[in-house]
Amino acid sequence: MHDLVSLWHLHREARWPTFTDLNEGQLMTLDTVISGCVTYYLESENGLDPQRVEILESCLADLNGLLPDLAAEASPYFDRLRTLATMLLATRHRP
Repeated sequence: MHDLVSLWHLHREARWPTFTDLNEGQLMTLDTVISGCVTYYLESENGLDPQRVEILESCLADLNGLLPDLAAEASPYFDRLRTLATMLLATRHRP
């Protein structure tokens, strides 16, 4: 949990990378949705609900598909976002 919070603080303070990419809008959406899931998790006593887990898994799959073609200057930002999503999925409560 501590690593997730620390990484979240780093990501939240990071500036949006300067790059040109046809998928910038989709990347922005993925950043917003994943960040929303992190915020929800940190503010919730119950963790992620099944709907958010499904959304997060979908976002992570989309992000993984976009990362190989991403400009080098944007990679650290989105690699961190991927790590956040992966860590968040690992913390979810399993029934």
